[in-house]
Amino acid sequence: VQLQASGGGLVQAGGSLRLSCTVSETIFSFNAMGWYRQAPGKQRELVATVTTAGNTNYADSVKGRFTISRDNAKNTVYLQMNSLKPEDTAVYYCNCVPSPYDSWGQGTLVTVSS
Repeated sequence: VQLQASGGGLVQAGGSLRLSCTVSETIFSFNAMGWYRQAPGKQRELVATVTTAGNTNYADSVKGRFTISRDNAKNTVYLQMNSLKPEDTAVYYCNCVPSPYDSWGQGTLVTVSS
């Protein structure tokens, strides 16, 4: 199982980042994919979903600021994050939706400074 997220970093409030996640072909081809995040001391939450057909859904906290997409040729899912806020600080992971694999990978850390 390959779920390798990258693209995180330190950014000022109002800035942008684009996350990428390379996924095993056998997983990617047949599953809706999502970006999850876990902030310090909080439970992991699902913030964006994209189906195999490209339909998307977002948590209210990121709606209008984040855009999820998938490249089926590259087995990669992306998360474009704009107008970042300090409360977006978290480790971001990609995984299947609605039933994520137990193996989450290392994730990628996003830190938004005020």
